[in-house]
Amino acid sequence: MASIATKTTRLIKLFGITKVPMIWYCRPKVIQHTDERIEIKIPLKRKTKNHLGSMYFGALAVGADITGGFLAMNPIQESGRKINLIFKDFKADFLKRPEGDVHFICSDGLAVKELVETVANSNERHNFKLSIDAIVPSLSPEIVAKFELTLSLKDKS
Repeated sequence: MASIATKTTRLIKLFGITKVPMIWYCRPKVIQHTDERIEIKIPLKRKTKNHLGSMYFGALAVGADITGGFLAMNPIQESGRKINLIFKDFKADFLKRPEGDVHFICSDGLAVKELVETVANSNERHNFKLSIDAIVPSLSPEIVAKFELTLSLKDKS
């Protein structure tokens, strides 16, 4: 039986192929996916590099986006409700040049699960600010970029 990380990787690939080709183009892979945490890797390859050999900021934005979005997908699916997900805003701090495969980590899973439960029992839009860190574990445990995305959910059932 496939792990949750494998299933999420397949979902991301399908979503990329059918809805947002830029996601598929970046070739993300889920490293870990639990109720509390998700970690997604985007490889540093010719397609994701900038002119200096580090990861292009567009690829970094894709990584942050799917990390936050797919952390919310399981709780949304488990709710059985038709909940629309969008990001209200996006803030990025680039701290070091990411010169290797970048791992995006978000540990806000339990808060997102609570948010989905709140939204499922409401007719209003609710927001939560996600924190996502990007690291290049092959080079250093240091954070190379920090992202804040406001997850915005509304029940359309």
